[in-house]
Amino acid sequence: MPEKFGSHEKAAMFLLLRENRAVPNTELTRIGIDLRPAGRDRLNRAGLLKTTKDTRPYIHQITDDGIAWCEQEMTAVEPPVRSGPLVVLGFEMLRCVAAHLRRGGVSLAEVISPRDLETLIRTAYLELSVKPQDWVRLAKLRPKLGAAEKGDVDEVLLRMYRAREANLVPDSNRKVLTDADHAAAIRIGGEDKHLMAIEES
Repeated sequence: MPEKFGSHEKAAMFLLLRENRAVPNTELTRIGIDLRPAGRDRLNRAGLLKTTKDTRPYIHQITDDGIAWCEQEMTAVEPPVRSGPLVVLGFEMLRCVAAHLRRGGVSLAEVISPRDLETLIRTAYLELSVKPQDWVRLAKLRPKLGAAEKGDVDEVLLRMYRAREANLVPDSNRKVLTDADHAAAIRIGGEDKHLMAIEES
């Protein structure tokens, strides 16, 4: 029997679908989503959510199965009990749009997810870093940016570097560099940079 999820678990999944990136638990809390351990663990067991627990705060990422679940759930989602007519009609319209997109083979995630590459970079960095302004290898960061083109990522990294929002440096220990490190490096000022740290805002 499929798992039943409460309103906060559903809200967390819909937010993660919209953001399509790793989201810290504090970001959920800030907008009133209370993803408690029991609900979080159910979503993880169902394969809809992947939670990274070796960081503080925990980081949540929707899975491909989670995206498919959200797209199906959107076609049947009901408004809260005692909702007013505007909310009821809004939910009815949402169900109709979601069903239409599914019939047309259009991914809801592609329609509503943001395309802000800098946000994706910052989120991937947050997921990989252990402490503020930690050094993260570009070879580990780039795979977390989905299908983003290397040239597009380099353009954003260079802009962040010039704005002093990020620091990019070479790895001084050249012996530890792998093929992945060389491929992921960004060349600035005639020098390959392999490590990145994002300045605190």
